[in-house]
Amino acid sequence: MIMRRKILLLLFAFIMLMGRSLYADEGMWLLTMLNKTYADMKKQGLKLTAEDIYSINKASLKDAIVIFGRGCTGEMVSSQGLVLTNHHCGYEAIQAASSVEHDYLETGYWAKNRDEELTAPGLTVTFLVGIEDVTAKINAQLLITMSEVERLDAIQKASQQIADEVTKNSVYTATVRPFFGGNNYYLLKYEVFKDVRFVGAPPSSIGNYGGETDNWMWPRHTCDFSVFRVYMGKDGNPAEYSKDNIPYVPKHFLPISLKGVKEGDFTMIMGYPGRTSRYMTSPTRLMKLLKSGTLTWLKSGRSNKI
Repeated sequence: MIMRRKILLLLFAFIMLMGRSLYADEGMWLLTMLNKTYADMKKQGLKLTAEDIYSINKASLKDAIVIFGRGCTGEMVSSQGLVLTNHHCGYEAIQAASSVEHDYLETGYWAKNRDEELTAPGLTVTFLVGIEDVTAKINAQLLITMSEVERLDAIQKASQQIADEVTKNSVYTATVRPFFGGNNYYLLKYEVFKDVRFVGAPPSSIGNYGGETDNWMWPRHTCDFSVFRVYMGKDGNPAEYSKDNIPYVPKHFLPISLKGVKEGDFTMIMGYPGRTSRYMTSPTRLMKLLKSGTLTWLKSGRSNKI
């Protein structure tokens, strides 16, 4: 008991000290869990509704934020399929489009019209269609008597069956993924566009800037960006590359503001980090929980308030 109290006092002291220098209340949430943090975000200045950010019934912010390539984040920024992403995310496609005579990594490139846009074979842009909690469906296939190997096999088979039901006779792709240490399972439904073309990027000397740390800095005064355009078949569905394809018309795209930001403005990040450790509750939020008495500790299977 004495040791636990010492640990809690040290934790509280650390949070109090950190809280004096922290202004951002960080954390990471699934889009379907916005209700758990929306009130706090609104108090900090968020003007969008939760449905403006994520909705399966109408156009929302989720329709403008895409998976670029194999794991980067991109943003739809026009009604004609333009997508903006980091320079390092477009790096491989820019390199593939280059040659000895035309090194676009060194010189940069800008297509003056759609005919000058360069093909990017193998590059995809993926849109999130919806998220569904399928934990109950997965757990229904599990027995307490199963070994760990049998349990993992049952989870894999059930996950594949759920995904197959969604993708059968449709243009969608789907996958079931574990979250929160395997305590929850979510079905993620996507629409994948395979005709993506390189529009422009600055030279690597100013474009290929920073790394993981710099990705999270705000504001950033850099040229770390590249521009591509997503194309679709004339029927509006994803299609392989064809000269007959037309620019994709997104359900929603981000309006560009030239007003800039001022101190105290609300900011947030939405996207698909390939790898990050910023999923943990911030010291600021921990301090709030400690003060409210809602933070719990677990011991011998019981939950107790601090």
